[in-house]
Amino acid sequence: MSFNRILAGALAAVMALGLTVPMAQAQNGPLRIEITEGVIEPLPFAVPDFVAENAAAAEYAANIARVIASDLSGTGLFREIPASAHIDRITSFDAPVAYESWKAINAQALITGAVSASGDRIVVKFRLFDVFSGQQMGEGLQFAGTPQSWRRMAHKVADAAYSRITGEGGYFDSRVVFVSETGPKNARQKRLAVMDYDGANVQFLTDSSSIVIAPRFSPSGDRILYTSYASGFPRITLMDVGSLRSQTLAEQPGTMTFAPRFSPDGRRVVFSLERGGNSDLYMLDIGSGQLAQLTNAPSIETAPSFSPDGSQIVFESDRSGNQQLYIMPANGGEARRISSGPGRYGTPVWSPRGDLIAFTKQNAGRFHIGVMRTDGSEERLLTASFLDEGPTWSPNGRVIMFTRETAGEGGEPRLYSVDITGRNLRQVPTPGAASDPAWSPLLP
Repeated sequence: MSFNRILAGALAAVMALGLTVPMAQAQNGPLRIEITEGVIEPLPFAVPDFVAENAAAAEYAANIARVIASDLSGTGLFREIPASAHIDRITSFDAPVAYESWKAINAQALITGAVSASGDRIVVKFRLFDVFSGQQMGEGLQFAGTPQSWRRMAHKVADAAYSRITGEGGYFDSRVVFVSETGPKNARQKRLAVMDYDGANVQFLTDSSSIVIAPRFSPSGDRILYTSYASGFPRITLMDVGSLRSQTLAEQPGTMTFAPRFSPDGRRVVFSLERGGNSDLYMLDIGSGQLAQLTNAPSIETAPSFSPDGSQIVFESDRSGNQQLYIMPANGGEARRISSGPGRYGTPVWSPRGDLIAFTKQNAGRFHIGVMRTDGSEERLLTASFLDEGPTWSPNGRVIMFTRETAGEGGEPRLYSVDITGRNLRQVPTPGAASDPAWSPLLP
């Protein structure tokens, strides 16, 4: 099945209906994870297999529960109590919860659900309970879609549970575009691929006939910007995700264009344009084709990223003698330096929350992924390795994904993620070598 068919089916079929499940009136329980930079004891939770309301739903009911459990456990904030420890068995979605049975195994949160399947439609409903207060947290919800979209519905359930317990937005129902790499280091073939945030449902968007780098999702998730070497020189390319049609943007004779990124409204693209050995930042209005130069300095300006409100741009520049981070108004103007520590800084990306900037740092022979406040204060390095680079933010600003490459002749890049507190470093599963991840917004 083509990527186009899968994505179109997923986007069209899964509808968050927001229906209250008939039962006693729901209440907001006091259960809450307070996320800080200190040590967090993961919250114990249970997700029994969802009830299959007909025979055709049996496999979906078990698989959906497992994806929900994996989503929550993967955050490092939750710890699943395995089914082998469960005392009670959920056999009916409408049956009262036996809170004492779940208290006995120290489950603090309980997720129950049911699935029905008929033809090309499955329906998933769930509830979240605070076991120790004996209350339901929020309303029961129901999602409906095609059988192919069952994983998306599982992610939506996990997002709802995560949000109600942490008070933050979720990020599980999202996708990641990245560069899939094959072949030896000196002849690496690269093509664009997209997958669920957890590595499932990988689909390839381009072939390996030309090198592609640095893909970026649009704010609506329906387009991707990337840099293509199909012409022999780097050129900004815009792809429509649904049709996979692509077009080159901002073609200027005698120039190279690279490092593109969308504005928050999706109407403009900021990027680097190199002419005569000098690289400056430019802004392109996609609709009109109008091009505006934002910087004019005898230095290399690149890797621009908008603030969430679209008013500012953070970028890297070597105008001070080595790579540092700067912020300027989105329409150009005076830039202020925000990085101040030893070493070199690059690839800055503004958090969706607007409060932090993630970056790559090279210092004393090591590479790091770090974050700092937008004024440059409170710099924290989250990782350290032979080569870590290219951070991208989850839709809720809680997790950063990046590329980590191992040393040596056989070294290759892989994708990793880490919480912004520096905890929960995890490798993201991909079919092979992978680099340049870019997280999508939450899917509609």
